[in-house]
Order: sequence, then C-alpha cells, then structure tokens
Amino acid sequence: MADVTTRVLVVDDDPLVRAGLTMMLDGADGIAVVGEASDGDEVPALLDRHPVDVVLMDLRMPRLDGVRATARLRARAGAPEVVVLTTFDSDEEILGALRAGANGFLLKDTPPQQIADAVRRAALGESILSPTVTRRLIDHAVDHGGVAALARRRLAGLTEREREVVRAIGQGRTNAEIAGELFLSLATVKAHVSQILLKLELSNRTQVALLAHDAGEV
Repeated sequence: MADVTTRVLVVDDDPLVRAGLTMMLDGADGIAVVGEASDGDEVPALLDRHPVDVVLMDLRMPRLDGVRATARLRARAGAPEVVVLTTFDSDEEILGALRAGANGFLLKDTPPQQIADAVRRAALGESILSPTVTRRLIDHAVDHGGVAALARRRLAGLTEREREVVRAIGQGRTNAEIAGELFLSLATVKAHVSQILLKLELSNRTQVALLAHDAGEV
C-alpha cells in the first residue's frame, strides 16, 4: 500500500486556493497532484491527458460550476471520484453535486491532514460526509411528495437483504460495520453494495445514502 499513489486534479478559480492545495497535497504521503484547472470546463481536456483518481472540485466557478462539471465528469467511462470544495454557502448546490455523483465535500478551511485523509478515502470509494453536515443536507432535502415516492419505487426492486444494506449505508456505516451488524462476510457486503449500485444505476455510496433518506428508510 505504501507504493500506491493517489493522483489528484485540483479545480478552483482562485489561484491562491489552488496553489495552497497543491503544495499541501504534494507534501502528503501517497498523494500527487497531477494537474490544476481554473474552471469546470477545463476538466475534460486535463482528464484526457492525465490519469486521475480524485478531483477536488470547487462549486462556484464563472463558466462551468462544480455541480454541472461533476455531472459531466461522472458520465465519463472510468471517471475519477469527486470531492467538492465549498464554503458551505448553498445547501442546494452541495446537494446537487452529491446527486451528480460527488463522494462528498470538504470545507475550504478543513485542516490539511483531514483533506489528505479525505482524498485517500475518496480514492477507495468512501463517502466524505460528516454526520452534522449530512443531517443538515438531508433535512433540507426532505420531500414528502414526489421525491419520496420515486425513491421508494426505486428501492422496491431490491431484495430485503439489499435494503438492509441500503439502510446501513444511509446511516453512514462502513462495509466492515455492516458486515458485523448483519452477520455477513466483508466480501458478501461488498458484493451486495456492487449489486445495489448496479440495480439503482448509481455511481457511489453517497448517492445510495441520499436515496435511502429520500425514501424514509433511515
């Protein structure tokens, strides 16, 4: 594992933020910044030139914002993971980015070690969401009408065991925690998660968690 390098693309319209993130991440073990972009519309060309594992994506950019850039990026074959960078100005924008396929988000004043750790976790497909912020977003997203009904219909195609795994993901459980709670092997839990993503046509656990909350499963 020590030889594995997580390749990162930093996307932010503030050159000082980009420089700070690049300097900090390049100095972290197992992480290398392979490119920088000042706007979301520059991302596709950079991805064509550089293999990337994680994109740190600003939300507010002048030409192509982080939500739309994330949606376009995640539609690519073999797309890298996305972690949104934000000052938490807008719940709607953050929720939009998560629904578009971002693994989670970081506040721009997050301590450097936590940012590096979040990048490593994102590269493994983990969700980057603190319980406090998750609650705020889910409360904001509550809809007792069409969204909830649609979410329940989507989950109806899962087996009962898969729905148990979905509920656990919605509660923020890791695969290891799910395995312990449901008395399953870790390999079985991973297989269930893969099948859930396939059936629901979702790209990551964060989207599964949001769907679980929309459906009232958590």
